[in-house]
Amino acid sequence: MRRADRLFQIVQYLRGGRLVTAQTLSERLEVSTRTIYRDIADLQSTGVPIDGEAGFGYVMEEGYDLPPLMFTRDEIVALVAGARLIRAFGGADMARAAEEALVKINAVLPDAERAKAAGVQIHAIGPRMTDAIRARIDRVEAAVDASVRLALEYSDQHGRPTTRGIRPLGLWFWGSVWTVVGWCELRDDFRMFRIDRINGMSEGDRFRPERGKRLTDFYRLMEDRPPHKEN
Repeated sequence: MRRADRLFQIVQYLRGGRLVTAQTLSERLEVSTRTIYRDIADLQSTGVPIDGEAGFGYVMEEGYDLPPLMFTRDEIVALVAGARLIRAFGGADMARAAEEALVKINAVLPDAERAKAAGVQIHAIGPRMTDAIRARIDRVEAAVDASVRLALEYSDQHGRPTTRGIRPLGLWFWGSVWTVVGWCELRDDFRMFRIDRINGMSEGDRFRPERGKRLTDFYRLMEDRPPHKEN
């Protein structure tokens, strides 16, 4: 867990005037009590109204809330543009998550920053994404995240069918098409498959990272040779 996330969690645990010990916080956040003492001291130094001491516990004044999110103009542009790109070209779940993220960010932005977000004139227009392709992107992303093998029914650029078993490692967006990079069991090598040419797909068992078959290995190989696409 990042330190910023840990500090946020400490504030959440101390809300509502509850007395919480450093030992309890350390167990919940899986860090040492010494780390909790240091984090509490840092929060107090920034003005967070936390009272208490080591060995007794800590409590935060009721009514305290985190300050509103503050972003620079460039950060707002990046967030809004990125969310719009995912909404236009991502999977269905990705698109919904991007929309929800924008709603949540807008809800906590001060009025001036909210106006900046609404005024971002960057929009994503491109090839129409079908519901089937969006659903396929989500399934591949879920398989990548869970390290689950995929069995693909695939067509090359000439329409010739093939069946491949792969270890999906990542998704790449090329501006017009998505590809999944993975370790191809048939070719015993890395391959990239276009999502729009996958005709059928089923999930298999989980796999463990192996030396020479990881995404980091793929990146190293790309420095010496271009990626091979299964067109």
